[in-house]
Amino acid sequence: NTVHIGLLCRVVITPTLPASVDTSLTTLGHVFLFFSPLHRTATIWKNLNPFWGEEYTLHLPMGFHNLSFYVLDEDTIGHDDVIGKITLSKETISSNPKGIDRWINLSCVDPNEDVQGEISLEIQIVEEEDHKRALCCHVIEARDLAPRDISGTSDPFARILWNGQALETAIIKKTRFPHWDEMLEFVLEEGVAGETPLVIEVWDWDMVGKNDFLGRVEFSLDALQKAPPKGWYRLLPFPSAEEDAGGKLGALRLRIRLSEDRILPSRYYQPLVDLLVESVLCPEDDVTPITLLEDVCSMESRQDVATKLVKIFLGQGLVVPFLGCVNLCEISRTTDPNTLFRSNSLASKSMEQFMKVVGMPYLHEVLKSVINRIFEEKKYVELDPCKIEPSRTRRISFKGSLSEAQIRESSLEVLKGYLKDIIHGIVNSTQKCPTAMRVAFKQLHKQVADRFPEAENQEAKYIAISGFIFLRFFAPAILTPKLFNLRDQHADTQTSRTLLLLAKAVQSIGNLGLQIGHGKEQWMEPLHPFILASIERVKEFLDRLIDVDSENGASEKQPWTLFHPSATIKEGYLHKRRAEGLPLVSRFTFKKRYFWLSKESLSYSKSPEWQVRTSIPVQRICAVERVDENAFQQPHVMQITTRDAGGQVLTTYIQCKNVNELNQWLSAIRKVTVSNDCMLPFCHPGTFRGNRWTCCLQTDRAAHGCSRTHSAVTLGDWNDPLDPDTEAQMVYKHLLLGRDKLRSVEDDLLLSIKGISIVKHLFVLTCTITIEKRKEERKKERKRRMF
Repeated sequence: NTVHIGLLCRVVITPTLPASVDTSLTTLGHVFLFFSPLHRTATIWKNLNPFWGEEYTLHLPMGFHNLSFYVLDEDTIGHDDVIGKITLSKETISSNPKGIDRWINLSCVDPNEDVQGEISLEIQIVEEEDHKRALCCHVIEARDLAPRDISGTSDPFARILWNGQALETAIIKKTRFPHWDEMLEFVLEEGVAGETPLVIEVWDWDMVGKNDFLGRVEFSLDALQKAPPKGWYRLLPFPSAEEDAGGKLGALRLRIRLSEDRILPSRYYQPLVDLLVESVLCPEDDVTPITLLEDVCSMESRQDVATKLVKIFLGQGLVVPFLGCVNLCEISRTTDPNTLFRSNSLASKSMEQFMKVVGMPYLHEVLKSVINRIFEEKKYVELDPCKIEPSRTRRISFKGSLSEAQIRESSLEVLKGYLKDIIHGIVNSTQKCPTAMRVAFKQLHKQVADRFPEAENQEAKYIAISGFIFLRFFAPAILTPKLFNLRDQHADTQTSRTLLLLAKAVQSIGNLGLQIGHGKEQWMEPLHPFILASIERVKEFLDRLIDVDSENGASEKQPWTLFHPSATIKEGYLHKRRAEGLPLVSRFTFKKRYFWLSKESLSYSKSPEWQVRTSIPVQRICAVERVDENAFQQPHVMQITTRDAGGQVLTTYIQCKNVNELNQWLSAIRKVTVSNDCMLPFCHPGTFRGNRWTCCLQTDRAAHGCSRTHSAVTLGDWNDPLDPDTEAQMVYKHLLLGRDKLRSVEDDLLLSIKGISIVKHLFVLTCTITIEKRKEERKKERKRRMF
């Protein structure tokens, strides 16, 4: 059995910062765990009131204690300045089942409070031959210490303090996982007060300057006599008197929700998955497990449920039939075609998530060049008379500010130019659109046409498709390119306004002009002729889009692919580690190389212009995983494991510049290897050095991997790997929350045989999970008693 904790952390951060921050260089940005960063937001330039609106799902270990958010002022030259931080304990987050959503004041950053890691100790009081007592402290090792040096490591030593005396261990150079195995002793004299505490401190030794504090553990003498400590103990900071800066450093708005789930083996979830699959393959009844799931879920949880279902059916190869099933349910209960898919139903959310998974490379190919040009040109654009600022146009006119009419005319031409390129790119992208999307749209087109065959509703079948691809796909990506990875940073205020106007125009085109003239924003009227002229081109594009031969894709299991074979999925500079066995310091074994990733190969050379490339066939990749920082004493390293023609397993280590880039490359490579048959179930997250693995300390180089791999497609950009057991547990959890509604439906005798079956299976699974949880609790209790 495995235990998984997921922390859904929606970061909606809007700090109000002190005016003392240099506004000419202020670039607020990083939100992460300080020593081992999990995520980093985009940088907002020259703004003391930034808005990110970024959402992250963090998969945290069971033993995590604190989650910290740091806000920094990014500097082009030198180190970034830390403005303040927020630290939330696990207990604080857990005490709010519905999550935390509030403003929290930033506090000062004290290096002595930023500690992490654990230390292994064995302490006992020993009676010696001369009737004297000795306090014996066996300092064994420490792990996951904070990196205090520029190299990302520390030079730790332990200091034992008791009754005015101090003893120290040896200094272990350049490691965050020191192993001392030293015995330090104090003589206990008669009459020593029992209140004298025993303190074990860990420090980072520095040749120049003061040593850096890494954490401490404290025991009272009475506690040592009653129960001598033995085991791992969490390092704690020095007691701090100041908890808060009183808002002087600004405030951060966070939305955080902690979800802890116990994932059971696959056999427990397989009956539930079988029921869901059967309801898609054989949709004979009006009441099915999927319709029941939508009925019992709250409006707030439908996004999560849709995400999990899409992932389950992606893994089953039945995502298009699943979409056909939920779309048909939505269409059949809709009486007015004008309201079709306008609500946040399970069908609309599922289609939205499906497009984000399958269509992200397609989206980038269509929009990226135009979005980049908008960011680079930074033109002032405004159509609303109430928001026009003539002073902004001085930079483009040597004759002074333009008049309001001139600004509107200039803005109109700029917007038309951008819109022309956007619409041209979309309507000419039929062959670039993934087949799975085209089949799903063709299926949707037929279902809407059959439901609304009347002549006055002929536009409904077009609006159903354009409502998804324009309103829920292209328009949101134009509005916020950062959230769709079209840009690394958020747009500034001026560019954001341009993107907003373009997104409004694209939405009007996606509505086929039906709402033109009925809205409050009449100042958009100058764009109406262009919008109306684009509608026929959009209809022709939709006709071509659904003209696809893959009819069997809607009814049979289909292996699905994300990328065109010849497309370059991702490229950029990375650092590749040299061959094994070179007697060099770790930092010098990584060489800068330019990498290209396509569906066929991962290749690299010294520079983009270099003619000679080394290629790794994608079909030979059998694992793509993170590497522990202690393996090379370097952060952001991943390993790519391949198998050559002779069956020998080879590993290549690659270092990325930051955690976001690491996550993006991991996701991209995992997506292109999703159909590989040679994927390994386990691997070593460390490296083989010093005749043993740094992760599990096994001495056999060919030893079985000690960590499970993530050899599956990922949803979204880089996180949230597809795990059938995890997804099934999430679906079960939502069914469990709605068990009262299920009982009421069963009591009303409205369920079909399949409906009753899912209710019965739900309660069987409930009992099974309860039993397994009790077993786990008993195991923990036995271990606790042993110690």
